[in-house]
Amino acid sequence: MAVLKKAGKKVAKKKLPAALARKTAKKAARKAPAKASRTVKKPRTPKRKGPAALGRVKVAADARLDLLFQKDYQAREIFDFLKVQTLRELEQHAPQEIIDRLTGPMVQTVQRIRKTLALVHRHLAKDEKFAKEFLAEVSRG
Repeated sequence: MAVLKKAGKKVAKKKLPAALARKTAKKAARKAPAKASRTVKKPRTPKRKGPAALGRVKVAADARLDLLFQKDYQAREIFDFLKVQTLRELEQHAPQEIIDRLTGPMVQTVQRIRKTLALVHRHLAKDEKFAKEFLAEVSRG
Protein backbone atom coordinates (compact mmCIF):
# COMPACT_ATOMS: atom_id res chain seq x y z
CA MET A 1 0.00 0.00 0.00
CA ALA A 2 1.14 3.46 -0.85
CA VAL A 3 0.93 6.34 1.53
CA LEU A 4 -0.36 9.76 0.39
CA LYS A 5 -0.35 13.08 2.18
CA LYS A 6 -3.63 14.94 2.31
CA ALA A 7 -3.76 18.32 4.05
CA GLY A 8 -0.90 17.42 6.35
CA LYS A 9 -2.32 14.00 7.25
CA LYS A 10 -1.10 10.66 6.07
CA VAL A 11 -3.77 8.66 4.26
CA ALA A 12 -3.41 5.06 3.14
CA LYS A 13 -4.18 4.38 -0.49
CA LYS A 14 -6.18 1.25 -1.26
CA LYS A 15 -4.99 -1.18 -3.88
CA LEU A 16 -7.00 -1.06 -7.11
CA PRO A 17 -7.60 -4.00 -9.39
CA ALA A 18 -5.10 -4.09 -12.29
CA ALA A 19 -7.68 -3.32 -15.01
CA LEU A 20 -9.02 -0.28 -13.13
CA ALA A 21 -5.48 0.97 -12.49
CA ARG A 22 -4.70 0.84 -16.22
CA LYS A 23 -7.87 2.81 -17.08
CA THR A 24 -7.08 5.54 -14.58
CA ALA A 25 -3.49 5.70 -15.85
CA LYS A 26 -4.75 6.14 -19.44
CA LYS A 27 -7.14 8.94 -18.38
CA ALA A 28 -4.35 10.70 -16.54
CA ALA A 29 -2.08 10.40 -19.57
CA ARG A 30 -4.77 11.92 -21.82
CA LYS A 31 -5.32 14.85 -19.48
CA ALA A 32 -1.63 15.57 -18.90
CA PRO A 33 0.00 17.83 -21.48
CA ALA A 34 2.39 15.92 -23.72
CA LYS A 35 4.84 18.78 -24.29
CA ALA A 36 7.92 16.76 -23.55
CA SER A 37 7.03 13.94 -25.92
CA ARG A 38 6.40 16.11 -28.97
CA THR A 39 8.77 15.62 -31.86
CA VAL A 40 9.60 18.16 -34.49
CA LYS A 41 8.07 17.21 -37.84
CA LYS A 42 10.35 17.45 -40.84
CA PRO A 43 8.96 19.30 -43.84
CA ARG A 44 7.83 16.98 -46.60
CA THR A 45 9.97 16.81 -49.67
CA PRO A 46 8.09 17.96 -52.78
CA LYS A 47 7.06 15.31 -55.27
CA ARG A 48 9.34 14.87 -58.24
CA LYS A 49 8.23 16.56 -61.40
CA GLY A 50 9.00 15.35 -64.85
CA PRO A 51 9.05 11.98 -66.52
CA ALA A 52 8.90 10.05 -63.22
CA ALA A 53 5.47 11.58 -62.51
CA LEU A 54 4.17 9.93 -65.70
CA GLY A 55 5.22 6.46 -64.63
CA ARG A 56 8.14 4.27 -65.52
CA VAL A 57 10.30 5.74 -68.29
CA LYS A 58 10.27 3.57 -71.42
CA VAL A 59 13.03 5.34 -73.38
CA ALA A 60 16.39 6.54 -72.05
CA ALA A 61 17.07 10.28 -71.92
CA ASP A 62 20.08 9.84 -74.19
CA ALA A 63 18.04 8.11 -76.91
CA ARG A 64 18.52 9.60 -80.36
CA LEU A 65 15.51 11.48 -81.72
CA ASP A 66 16.07 10.39 -85.32
CA LEU A 67 15.61 6.75 -84.25
CA LEU A 68 12.56 7.47 -82.11
CA PHE A 69 10.88 9.57 -84.84
CA GLN A 70 12.03 7.57 -87.88
CA LYS A 71 8.78 7.96 -89.82
CA ASP A 72 7.93 11.54 -88.78
CA TYR A 73 9.87 13.67 -91.24
CA GLN A 74 8.35 16.98 -90.07
CA ALA A 75 9.32 16.31 -86.44
CA ARG A 76 12.86 15.51 -87.54
CA GLU A 77 13.01 18.84 -89.42
CA ILE A 78 12.06 20.64 -86.21
CA PHE A 79 14.81 18.78 -84.32
CA ASP A 80 17.30 19.88 -86.97
CA PHE A 81 16.08 23.48 -86.70
CA LEU A 82 16.42 23.38 -82.89
CA LYS A 83 19.81 21.64 -83.20
CA VAL A 84 18.84 18.86 -80.76
CA GLN A 85 19.72 15.20 -81.16
CA THR A 86 18.65 13.48 -77.92
CA LEU A 87 15.54 13.39 -75.77
CA ARG A 88 17.46 15.08 -72.95
CA GLU A 89 18.23 18.08 -75.19
CA LEU A 90 14.66 18.26 -76.51
CA GLU A 91 13.15 18.15 -72.99
CA GLN A 92 14.94 21.43 -72.18
CA HIS A 93 12.56 23.31 -74.52
CA ALA A 94 9.01 24.35 -73.56
CA PRO A 95 6.28 23.84 -76.19
CA GLN A 96 5.61 27.58 -76.54
CA GLU A 97 9.31 28.30 -76.90
CA ILE A 98 9.52 25.85 -79.81
CA ILE A 99 6.47 27.41 -81.48
CA ASP A 100 7.88 30.92 -81.05
CA ARG A 101 11.25 29.90 -82.49
CA LEU A 102 9.60 28.19 -85.47
CA THR A 103 7.08 30.91 -86.30
CA GLY A 104 9.51 33.81 -86.01
CA PRO A 105 11.37 33.06 -89.25
CA MET A 106 8.06 32.36 -91.03
CA VAL A 107 6.63 35.74 -90.04
CA GLN A 108 9.82 37.47 -91.19
CA THR A 109 9.69 35.61 -94.51
CA VAL A 110 6.06 36.59 -95.14
CA GLN A 111 6.97 40.23 -94.39
CA ARG A 112 9.80 40.07 -96.96
CA ILE A 113 7.38 38.60 -99.51
CA ARG A 114 4.87 41.41 -98.89
CA LYS A 115 7.53 44.10 -99.29
CA THR A 116 8.99 42.56 -102.44
CA LEU A 117 5.53 42.30 -104.02
CA ALA A 118 4.79 45.91 -103.08
CA LEU A 119 7.99 47.06 -104.79
CA VAL A 120 6.76 45.54 -108.06
CA HIS A 121 3.27 47.01 -107.51
CA ARG A 122 1.66 43.68 -106.57
CA HIS A 123 0.10 42.42 -103.34
CA LEU A 124 -1.28 39.33 -101.60
CA ALA A 125 -5.05 38.79 -101.25
CA LYS A 126 -6.65 41.56 -99.16
CA ASP A 127 -3.23 43.16 -98.59
CA GLU A 128 -3.44 46.18 -100.89
CA LYS A 129 -3.44 48.64 -97.97
CA PHE A 130 -0.03 47.36 -96.77
CA ALA A 131 1.40 47.61 -100.30
CA LYS A 132 0.28 51.24 -100.67
CA GLU A 133 1.64 52.22 -97.22
CA PHE A 134 4.96 50.49 -97.88
CA LEU A 135 5.38 52.17 -101.29
CA ALA A 136 4.60 55.56 -99.73
CA GLU A 137 7.19 54.92 -97.01
CA VAL A 138 9.84 53.84 -99.54
CA SER A 139 9.22 56.86 -101.77
CA ARG A 140 9.67 59.25 -98.80
CA GLY A 141 12.99 57.67 -97.78
